[in-house]
Amino acid sequence: MPFLVLVPLVLIVVWIISTYNFFVSSKARIKAAVQEIGNQLKRQADLIPNLESSVKGYLKQEKGIFKMLTDARRQIDSAVKSNDVQKMADAGSQLAAVLPKLQIMVEDNPEIKSDSVVGKLMDELRDTSDKVMYARRLVIDLTADYNVKRATFPTNIVANMFKFEEQKGLITPESGEHVEVSASETKTPKVNLE
Repeated sequence: MPFLVLVPLVLIVVWIISTYNFFVSSKARIKAAVQEIGNQLKRQADLIPNLESSVKGYLKQEKGIFKMLTDARRQIDSAVKSNDVQKMADAGSQLAAVLPKLQIMVEDNPEIKSDSVVGKLMDELRDTSDKVMYARRLVIDLTADYNVKRATFPTNIVANMFKFEEQKGLITPESGEHVEVSASETKTPKVNLE
């Protein structure tokens, strides 16, 4: 008879431990994915000066793109130092917006396009950009999985028992949602490249 009482009790304890471990490991995986975003953004930012110095000699008149690249690099450095997920996402988006313009500039100038160093740097930037997108997707997926488990029965009992808080992840606008842009975000960055 004590065996019949003990088995369900052991199963409940095992389930609680398993659920607790899920929340702990999910938080660690989310943190690691956020750090990977920071690592890849930092790598992109480190590639920019090499690319700039390789291309600058060819195009003195394209300072606007270099200003945007420098501003994006500065924003990435700041975001990585702050370890703020949303700042990292915003910085990555800013850099992702500049890279196609740089690609067009390179393609429009045959002497740059034929430079193997520039081509290699552009490939590395694209590759790193893909890795950032993958890491962002991973953070979004891990956060969603964690938050769904945290909110649904019966795992929410364990989440509340051990005070597991909701994970914010990356804040992205919902489809059709109005996005606020501050005045500082619309200013042209001032950078001296000489």
